[in-house]
Amino acid sequence: MEILIISGLSGAGKSRVAAALEDLDFYCVDNMPVSLIPKFAELCTATRGRYDRVALVTDVRSRESFDELFEALDELITLGFQYKILYVDATVETIVKRYKETRRRHPLDSEGVSLESAVHKEIKILEQVRIRADYVIDTTGLTLGRLQRTLRRMFGSQEDKGIKVSVMSFGYKHGLPIEADIVFDVRFLPNPFYVAELMNKTGQDKDVRDYVFQTGQADAFLKKLEDMLAFLMPNYEEEGKLSLTIAIGCTGGHHRSVAVSEALAEFFASKGYVTECLHRDIDK
Repeated sequence: MEILIISGLSGAGKSRVAAALEDLDFYCVDNMPVSLIPKFAELCTATRGRYDRVALVTDVRSRESFDELFEALDELITLGFQYKILYVDATVETIVKRYKETRRRHPLDSEGVSLESAVHKEIKILEQVRIRADYVIDTTGLTLGRLQRTLRRMFGSQEDKGIKVSVMSFGYKHGLPIEADIVFDVRFLPNPFYVAELMNKTGQDKDVRDYVFQTGQADAFLKKLEDMLAFLMPNYEEEGKLSLTIAIGCTGGHHRSVAVSEALAEFFASKGYVTECLHRDIDK
């Protein structure tokens, strides 16, 4: 079982880190009492792999000594578990600014103590945790997209390291798919619906696909689409996008959109992307 301990400065972004790790199939628990960590690890093991990636957030909100954290981690080793520590950091100026913007109170803030002093106090308390950390992420100036990309590089599986692509066909008469990131209209292509022997077939049938692509319009459209998406994909990945849904629409969602979606999905698969092809309205 993979156990990741997330610690670091309040306001540095531990909650965002935990949320991003959930997308990488970690089971995350925020602010668990450190004395319960060994017992929690044993309970996870008893689930027979249901919780094989666990991330536990611990910080000064617990008001417990970090000596107790290290004792709990030593007990994990005694029980046969391995763990890693991820420390989330940021500059004092950045953390002060974030607390000012959110108007939240720092856990160590008290009467007569400035916010800046509270941050410096926390840095001192967490000094040994930072020294023992296996990973350190400084979120100063780090966008959410770059943070997600950094975490994927550190903890993602091979499949997690690239953006996942869903190509979806649909029919405009049934409404736009609300989950679509990009929508393209292929109602300009020849419509097999008006060909008697093709009317009751779909774009998954070879003769329908051949009909849609016979004039060269579909091939030209697909080539331009592939060129544009080949440019866009690295930029989406650079911003940390985890998945992209591309919707292709025709009138009913049976013929043209299905044929083009199948071809576009084949393109993405050939480029090594984890790809799925969905046909929302094909049975309507």
